[in-house]
Amino acid sequence: SAVLFSLFPSTDVGVTDGGANKENAAAVTAQPLLLTPEPWNLLVTQTPAKEKAKEGETVVLNCHLNSVQRPSLTDLRVKWYKEDEKGQMDLLEKNVTVLPNNSRVFMSGDLSRGDVSLVILNVTTSDHGIYFCEVTLPDGKVVTGDGTKLRIRRALGLFGIEESIGTIIGVVAAGIGGIVVLIIVLTPRLRKCILCMRQESRQ
Repeated sequence: SAVLFSLFPSTDVGVTDGGANKENAAAVTAQPLLLTPEPWNLLVTQTPAKEKAKEGETVVLNCHLNSVQRPSLTDLRVKWYKEDEKGQMDLLEKNVTVLPNNSRVFMSGDLSRGDVSLVILNVTTSDHGIYFCEVTLPDGKVVTGDGTKLRIRRALGLFGIEESIGTIIGVVAAGIGGIVVLIIVLTPRLRKCILCMRQESRQ
């Protein structure tokens, strides 16, 4: 019976230890949940929605990041890409230009202040398309702006006139049409005047 008696305390201790172990395990599993950082609430704003430029000009496509929780934005990865009828083309990845032999396109502004605007020097008609600013957060989440549609006007180089040839022809045709209308309207009056002059000369 003494042997049995001595076993009971050890069993009791074992049960108590088991309960303590369970409590410790619960505390360990709850701990990471308390330490998990809040998800980033990042807003990527592109302005304006549409942009026009002439060939040869410099274009700045604005993109600003706003985050309430995080004052420092330097650990974000910025990507710019363009979409047009040919598909999608990456221009900038991880804050650096990826186009080969191209120094016309680069990121301007201060990333720490949330300015990740894109600069395109000496634009050509091939630069037309919709440009998207995309940001990857440290937790892997990707946030993309609404895009900016860039349209390039081709200069004809005729005394600085940048209108299309079709528009110029239309204006000229309208002018000629107006002159024709004036002639038709004035013709009866001219006839009357000529008749009056002839009658006066006969008298």
